[in-house]
Order: sequence, then structure tokens, then C-alpha cells
Amino acid sequence: MMLLRSLASLCILAAVAFAVPAQEKRIHHHADLSDHAHDDAHGFQYDHEAFLGKEEAKTFDQLTPEESKDRLAKIVDRIDTNKDGYVSHTELHYWIKHRQRRYIEENVNKHWNDYDKNQDGKIAWEEYKNTTYGFYLDEEFDDIEDKATYKAMLTRDERRFKNADRDRDGIATREEFTAFLHPEEFDYMRDVVVQETVEDIDKNGDGKINMDEYIGDMYSPESGEREPDWVQTERKHFSDFRDANKDGYLDGDEVAHWILPGEVDHADNEAKHLIHETDTDKDGRLTLSEMLDKMDFIKISTITDYGSMRVDGHDEL
Repeated sequence: MMLLRSLASLCILAAVAFAVPAQEKRIHHHADLSDHAHDDAHGFQYDHEAFLGKEEAKTFDQLTPEESKDRLAKIVDRIDTNKDGYVSHTELHYWIKHRQRRYIEENVNKHWNDYDKNQDGKIAWEEYKNTTYGFYLDEEFDDIEDKATYKAMLTRDERRFKNADRDRDGIATREEFTAFLHPEEFDYMRDVVVQETVEDIDKNGDGKINMDEYIGDMYSPESGEREPDWVQTERKHFSDFRDANKDGYLDGDEVAHWILPGEVDHADNEAKHLIHETDTDKDGRLTLSEMLDKMDFIKISTITDYGSMRVDGHDEL
């Protein structure tokens, strides 16, 4: 039974950390670079995972210092596509984008055989529904404590599946199933991403997001706790920037502008950030020596989940 795993993988709009900065919490970066907030003041796990890929970062952290250096050297050699001994911004940007694409491909591949029960190379809604909810459908969720939540999740999954299914035949091709699992990657799924975000945050059901709902999605105060400065900053962002028409609410268009800033290239920004933090001689490019000198920065950062990256000759750029 795959219900819990499915809920975890499909609720990509849900909160990913406690009290993370709001600008990182809901914004879709086209395959999140990391599960961690990007906050260098509290460590570099974001950058670590963006550079290595999340699963590779886990492996990397388990190596001895000498093994880590050897693994990093192999990775740097692969990033350096023109073999001039330097990692340029262009090469690093391409590498991070490559890890994004690989994460999405591997995530879809991981789920594909679980749902394609008749092995016809497609996934019908009935296949997905029965695999994910089948046991509970027979009981109408009667043995589930939060029955309403599971029924709502089924309705939401069906709506998203139908939107991903461009030819409306009730069957998802691999590309359509990718749009179902990763709607933020597809322009035609934009409205679904916005709708699900509003539903997640809109607690009073009026179809829009007020200030309290906006703040409540990212911060729950403890009794007697002083509101952190970053929350005050987010209140100001809501009033000054997010609420463009100044009516006190975020409507669909304003939510879309917030969470789907298509003009922002976060892989590009991260490449620039990694070079800024690691480029000792400030020539705008990195050497293996510079990266080794900043090994703690590489090993303790905060970026994403691009699937397993093996440096054994099998993972092709």
C-alpha cells in the first residue's frame, strides 16, 4: 500500500521545514535545489545538496576525509567539461541544472512501475487511484481517523491528474505523469499549482489569502514568544510587494507571481553563490584546490534532492 508515500511525494506544496524563510518556503524553483532553507548563517547544507545532489550528499557525508577529497575530485573533473582545470560559472550552472533534470527523471522512474500495473507504458487514473487508495476505497475511508482529509486528497489527486492528462483520455503518458508529479515544471499546470497553494493556506475558505493566513503558513508562535524579525519582514513583504492591488488579500494572480517567479533562475543564482563563497583568488572560476580548501562549505550546505549521483562512470552528463 503506497498511500503514505504517495501523499508525501505529491504534496509538494506542503511546508518543508519549521519556520523557514517564507521566500524559500512556497516559491517553486523548478525542482527544489534542497529540502533545507538557504541560510548560510546556520550552515551550508543547501549549497551542499545543490552541488552534489541530495542522495549523493548523504553518501558524501559518510566518507572519510581522504575519500571525500577523492570523490570531490571526480565530481569536479566531470563538471569541468572543457578540461581546462577550472570550473566556470557556465559549467557549474549547467551541472546544477543537470542535477535538477536527473532528480525529476529519477523520481518519475521510481514511481512508474509501482503504478503501471499492466505494463503498457502508460498509467491510467484507475491504476493510480487503485494503487494509492484502493484498500481504503473499499471501506470509504471508514477506518481512517482523518477521513475528510483522505477524501479531499483523493479529489485533489484526481483534479491534478485530469489537468496533467492533456488529451483527456484518462491515461497518462510518461510526460503527463511527470506533469502530475511535478506540476511546477510545466506551464500548462500553472493554475493547478496556484490553486493547490491557495487551498493549503486559505483557512477560512474564501478563496484568497489574508495576512494572518500568509504568516500562519510559515510561523506558529510559541506561548509568550516574541515574533522573530524575519516574520516582521514577511508582514512587510505581504503588504508592500505580495499584495499588489493593496486590498489586504492575495488573489490567484498575486499568488502566482509569488510562488512561480518564472524569470528567476535559481540554478544560476546558486552557481554564482557557490563561486562567491569558494573562489579564493576572486578570478570568477574555481579550481579543485579552492574547493578542497572550502571542504567544510561543500560538505555542510543546504540545497536539494536530485536523486542518486554515482561517480563510478555510470552517471552520464
